[in-house]
Amino acid sequence: MVEPAVERERVDALLRRTGMAADDLAIVRALPLFAGLPFAALASLLADARVHEHARGTTLFLQGDPADRFYVVLDGWVRLYRETPDGAEITIALFARGESFAEAAMLGPGRYPVCAVAAEPSRLLHVPASSFLGALEADRTLCRNLMASMARRLQAFVRQIESLARRSTVERLAAFLLKLCEGRRPPVVLELPLDKTLVAARLGMQPETLSRAFARLRRLGVTTVGHAVRIEDVEALRSLAEPDEG
Repeated sequence: MVEPAVERERVDALLRRTGMAADDLAIVRALPLFAGLPFAALASLLADARVHEHARGTTLFLQGDPADRFYVVLDGWVRLYRETPDGAEITIALFARGESFAEAAMLGPGRYPVCAVAAEPSRLLHVPASSFLGALEADRTLCRNLMASMARRLQAFVRQIESLARRSTVERLAAFLLKLCEGRRPPVVLELPLDKTLVAARLGMQPETLSRAFARLRRLGVTTVGHAVRIEDVEALRSLAEPDEG
């Protein structure tokens, strides 16, 4: 059993080496990818990881680039998109605080299948492929977590497609906001991207439809000022996003 003082020293050493704060480490440890990993295994996996700050509009990688790292969003928003032959951009996903992306790209062909850009000023933890793939070879738990994480992401995409067909625009917005509230106590204040067309694209609606959906959520205590969203009653939001089907 590791003494508390020794554990504290190990944590402090990891924070100094990576540039993370204590809250950042809590976010990382809560990722499904790292569920059940002993701290020593996590510290080894993050041996070469570093926190980087990115201005809005910073390109993280382009479609076809070597997949040499994956990312954890500590603050801000990241947009994944693909370019069409005629130069148009199609938003594939939008990632927020507490989410990771690009893990699977490091496997197989080892190239990113999409482009990624910081949709807002963002703080990201960069985890190099070298240390991650080495840890995969040595740790069966991490392998299982990665497969489970990929399966959950596939299921999330299936649910997203189903939601577009089954849920109303207001219900989709409620579910989106509810996910961002995870781990926070009300009242919750969220910072959405300045370009709300990104949120609209993720939810499969036009920007004006998104504005109307926000207006309809006011009765549940959801208010907006600029790109800030204040949610007074998370449970009321949950009742709309997760109706009792029994």
